[in-house]
Amino acid sequence: MAVPPSPALPRSPFYLRRPARCPQCSWGMEERAAAGAGCREPPGPPRAVPCFGVSVDQDNILPGALRLIRELRPHWRPEQVRTKRFTDGITNKLVACYVEEDMQDCVLVRVYGERTELLVDRENEVRNFQLLRAHGCAPKLYCTFQNGLCYEYMQGMALGPEHIQEPQLFRLIALEMAKIHTIHANGSLPKPSLWHKMHNYFMLVKDEINPSLSAGVPAVDVLEQEMSWLKEHLSQLDSPVVFCHNDLLCKNIIYDSTKGHVHFIDYEYAGYNYQAYDIGNHFNEFAGVNEVDYCRYPSRDTQLQWLHYYLQAQKGVAVTPREVERLYVQVNKFALASHFFWALWALIQNQFSTIDFDFLSPLHCLSIVSLVAGGIVARGLEDDKCNPTLHPIAEGKKDSRDSLSPFVWPSDQLPSSHPRCSDQTVLH
Repeated sequence: MAVPPSPALPRSPFYLRRPARCPQCSWGMEERAAAGAGCREPPGPPRAVPCFGVSVDQDNILPGALRLIRELRPHWRPEQVRTKRFTDGITNKLVACYVEEDMQDCVLVRVYGERTELLVDRENEVRNFQLLRAHGCAPKLYCTFQNGLCYEYMQGMALGPEHIQEPQLFRLIALEMAKIHTIHANGSLPKPSLWHKMHNYFMLVKDEINPSLSAGVPAVDVLEQEMSWLKEHLSQLDSPVVFCHNDLLCKNIIYDSTKGHVHFIDYEYAGYNYQAYDIGNHFNEFAGVNEVDYCRYPSRDTQLQWLHYYLQAQKGVAVTPREVERLYVQVNKFALASHFFWALWALIQNQFSTIDFDFLSPLHCLSIVSLVAGGIVARGLEDDKCNPTLHPIAEGKKDSRDSLSPFVWPSDQLPSSHPRCSDQTVLH
């Protein structure tokens, strides 16, 4: 595809630099050598990330994307540049630019979705991108521009629900999450981002969307009460605050079979948060993306095995069954907060996104949370027994007062789809 001559892109006088490398990475897994020699990039001065003063048209991405490629890959002959669109993303728009068929050198140009600044702190996203890159957990970030960024395409396969249930793969996922959870940016841990973000999302729903709420969505005062319930009870669980991905759906996991490792992509929601929230959010994603089926929610045995891999990697020493059980309880309780958080997100996206997607289709989960908050949630969050039965419908069980279930999915109200999807998925 030929690219017409164009003037050099204006550069911002400011450059985004990688945060200083942490003095010592703390993750202590036995697979350290297999995961790569060290967690940091080779020593040297911090690499500047160019910031171009250009805005790419959301409705006509290719001209702007190719203009950026002229700056990032000046040695590429314009007529040889190939482009492919990623079609599954529903937050941003993405195009791949490359020359060789194997896409070994491929630049992804991501254009932010309409009004997504309401949901995502873009400056924080770039800082998180650089932090994860410094620890070998993210691709290269080539540049930013006014309404997007360009970064390296990661070789491998985006996973699906059928893959993350395989022990060989979920072990790798647990190890990678343990690695990320032991990253420290500045030596001191800030407060978890969950309640601040959830409150911001709720205020957007209350102030800007409330009059047009769907009939199936609880009233804002009910949502506010539920949010208070969650914060009051979950904050008492003493889940450690760690650096989290916070959005680990299946398609955000890239598996490189030639190297035998996984990497996580898409860091829009990354930041410090509760350890149990990040894991619980990922367990919710076992249900799938396009065709949600909570019968796929991981069984107790699968969860305990996953969590054992995780804790063993994080601590670097043998872990006791009691430690695994304790985390199991915390994770299944925090999974409720994940459902509530993304339901608010879907309401906001439904109001502002220009992408053709039915964001309200999965909001049965929000309605169900509303129905059970006064009973099942209260009993579950206040019960410290290490025998939770989350998603009883998946286990073939019914809820009881002795259950630790935060919620129950009535069989006639199961969500039929999921509102979110990874950027790096199917190319068309």
